[in-house]
Amino acid sequence: MLFGVTLAPAANAQSELPPEVGYNYGDVETPRTLSLGGAQRATSFSVGGLFSNPANMARTAVYHLGGLSEIWPEARRVSFGAAAVDSIVNSKGIAGGLGYTWNQQDKDGLDRQYNDLRFALAFPLQDKFYIGLGGRYLWLAQDGQGPFGRSLASGGLVNERIVEGFSFDAGLTVKPADDFYIAVVGNNLTDPGHGFQPMSTGGGIGYASQSFGLEGDLVFDFTTWDETTVRAMGGAEFLLEDSIPIRAGYRYDAGAESHALSAGLGYVERSFSADVAVRRVVIGDTSTAVVLGLTLHLEASGLTPSPGSAF
Repeated sequence: MLFGVTLAPAANAQSELPPEVGYNYGDVETPRTLSLGGAQRATSFSVGGLFSNPANMARTAVYHLGGLSEIWPEARRVSFGAAAVDSIVNSKGIAGGLGYTWNQQDKDGLDRQYNDLRFALAFPLQDKFYIGLGGRYLWLAQDGQGPFGRSLASGGLVNERIVEGFSFDAGLTVKPADDFYIAVVGNNLTDPGHGFQPMSTGGGIGYASQSFGLEGDLVFDFTTWDETTVRAMGGAEFLLEDSIPIRAGYRYDAGAESHALSAGLGYVERSFSADVAVRRVVIGDTSTAVVLGLTLHLEASGLTPSPGSAF
């Protein structure tokens, strides 16, 4: 899991970004996910699987605990979160995960505060298929008025109008060959009908060995904007000296009409890993995201004889 500390944006300023840009479609991104442009539907695992594709929690044998911290300076958003994923206690390899994030966005503008609770189960089938089902409960208060935009997410809720709702995600990952993965994921499949929990369908194709990873993803968003939009993303990572992951990625967002580049760096030991990642929009409304994280690998204490890779 992940833990980090960040400074809140300076007071008495208001974000001029479209609200959905800072909200990031409700995605919770670990440093690894963000640094790879968001392309983690096929090769994520552990906490990254909980937030991007619940099926992938069963892909490795781990018991991970951690926390994360994220800051978007231009969007004036900060997030703090924690999660746990266990895929070793159950003798059948069934994995379970639980995660929570607290978020504050644009305090002097939209003035959003929201809580995001995730929980999921994943099932391995003959080490070739992984199936996952996850739930998400969101409660959000907005006490300000932001700019009107094209999306439901910027629809101008004011006067502490509360958004509360449950939705669920489902994922399937197939392993047709060693280190090669293909995944399909559906998010917010109850179709709440608003941009705070946008319904989307996506997939990814990736390669992940002990020292190198490469993935490309495509996501169709049916809710956030006035029409169905696509986000395309890809990334690569390399493990240097068996302990330093180096990552880079790219994301194209048709809804926001933006192109973003990302990069990340980490340090991995048997008992823990620490990571940092940055994403910057280079074409479109300028925005930056920074994520810090720390993951504790409890399986290293002897809970399992064959701990999963932390890469």
